[in-house]
Amino acid sequence: MRIQKTPQVVFNNRVLRNLWILAILVSSCYRQAPIQDSFENVTQQRSTPDPDLPAVPYSSQEQPTLDAEESDHSDDWAQVILSEMTLREKVAQLMMPWILGDFSPEGSDDHDRVVSMIDSFGIGGVIVSVGSPSEVAVKLNDLQGHSEHPLLVAADLETGAGFRFGGGIDGPTNIVLGGATVFPSLMAFGAAGDPELAYELGRITGLEAKAIGVHVPFAPVLDVNNNPENPIINIRSFGEDPAEVARMGVSFVRGIQDNGSIATGKHFPGHGDTGIDSHNALPVFEHGKERLQDIELVPFQAAIDAGMRAIMTAHIAVPDLSEDRLPATLTEKVLTDLLRTQLGFEGIVFTDAMDMGAVTRTFPDGEASVRAVLAGADVILMPSNVGDAIEAIVSAVESGRLTGERIDKSVKKILQLKEEMGLHRERRVDVNKVPSVVGIPAHKEVAQTVADRSVTLIRNGGNLLPLLGTRTARVMSVSYQNGNNPLSGRYFDARLRQTYPRLSRTAVNRSSHPAKYDQLLSQAGRSNLVVVSIYSNFAGQVELPEETVDFISELSSRNISHVVVSFGSPYLISEFPEVQGYLLAWSSSQVSQVAAADALLGKFAITGKVPTSMNPHFEIGDGIQVASKGEMNGR
Repeated sequence: MRIQKTPQVVFNNRVLRNLWILAILVSSCYRQAPIQDSFENVTQQRSTPDPDLPAVPYSSQEQPTLDAEESDHSDDWAQVILSEMTLREKVAQLMMPWILGDFSPEGSDDHDRVVSMIDSFGIGGVIVSVGSPSEVAVKLNDLQGHSEHPLLVAADLETGAGFRFGGGIDGPTNIVLGGATVFPSLMAFGAAGDPELAYELGRITGLEAKAIGVHVPFAPVLDVNNNPENPIINIRSFGEDPAEVARMGVSFVRGIQDNGSIATGKHFPGHGDTGIDSHNALPVFEHGKERLQDIELVPFQAAIDAGMRAIMTAHIAVPDLSEDRLPATLTEKVLTDLLRTQLGFEGIVFTDAMDMGAVTRTFPDGEASVRAVLAGADVILMPSNVGDAIEAIVSAVESGRLTGERIDKSVKKILQLKEEMGLHRERRVDVNKVPSVVGIPAHKEVAQTVADRSVTLIRNGGNLLPLLGTRTARVMSVSYQNGNNPLSGRYFDARLRQTYPRLSRTAVNRSSHPAKYDQLLSQAGRSNLVVVSIYSNFAGQVELPEETVDFISELSSRNISHVVVSFGSPYLISEFPEVQGYLLAWSSSQVSQVAAADALLGKFAITGKVPTSMNPHFEIGDGIQVASKGEMNGR
């Protein structure tokens, strides 16, 4: 049970603390660190990195730092707050539960639940997901007002703020709602091969996150995806080449941190070569230390050297390091010996979500949280029960299993980060500025550029592409949807219909009856072209139903002109190796759907190259280059 101070004691402590902090700030003529630049100043920074800079642009020693006068008092606020906290209050600062970002009025169950966590426990922060940008900003402002100390706010923004706050469709009206900027998957950036685009992703992510009230985008993913069977990373990775993942990752980190937010590399020590989803069970990395050093750790080391401020752990076992099969999140030899000592990381370590199966099937929630702190984690992300996690860690300190100094070390890092970002002076954002920063046309144009440059062609039998674009052609569009996302195929088919007004559109999914495929084959035989587009509602490899695979194979055997467009995993070609045309668009985002349709029609040159391999279907760097129709006509 949380120890309560009397109201009078709280008042006196706060008055004394505020007077003390005011005296410090006045006497030292305190100036903000670069990361605290005003929002207006941040937007004036350059939009792209200097092309003459090396792939790893700067080392951690070259990061902007406070001058001598500033550093004398840089941690006074954090130290004062830390000195006043009880043990239970300190432990609560390590907690970061999950909340929805949707609008929650005072008195609603959702609002009261979150406020109760803040009031009862004094949690240090939250991870927020789902909601429009304005909703999220309003909600976070409200929650900040309920917390004695500023909340540190994080969100999974792997491909921009639109990854979690991208709007959606209004059910009653079927109107597409606006949101933050949605970029293609990271593997699309790998296919485009330009680190300046990765920097732009970071820049826009940092600006939009900060405008909404999110301080820590959980990005970039630094996993090297060298396992085609990986069900959880896949296109979330930049690719298979460790050096390229490092080059892109460093640029992404720079873009985020140059624009006022905190980059978080994940999932340490590397989740790319696993065949199990850690949300459900514990993956095991079966390779040795040398392999880990040569491949998985390369992007993390590069990002750490470039000044990355935070890292998220992976719930994977690395028995060659830990000498057991416990999740790395709970292993001191991974988080302390490897990450802290060998790689030299001094920033904040976030656990991956502690409610995932890889952890919950191993230890009860409280015990898992204690082991994570013992291993070297600073923040417990999404514990199944916040109260149980706090009580377990407090008990571990009181019994001597954990030391008070160990808790203080993590809490001080968290408070110092809040201070460095200026949250001790102003924790709320200006909601009126959200529409002028988040999801603006200039940002979405960058996303469209990435999508266009990432489109990759693997098969082009009979020089099918670019399509002739004959308006009277009978074109059949068949969309496989792994889920119920109403946006799947919406933009792609609309774009095709501008050229093919007679376009017929059909959607299938895992529940579609086999008889429906018989009807589609009959219709395909009367069509000039069949376009099969495959959408997944998650990054991992889509396990297509047998009927879908048979349908595509029959198109080949019957010599019906066809092209398959994958809006996700590139590895699907193994299901239908005789496909005539195979185009990779990398994500189901609006910009990727538009890019795929325009690429088919020759509106721009197809230049993407796969940043991964799948023997014998393609190797790293493969990609058929096709000129645009304009270029062809100009020859």
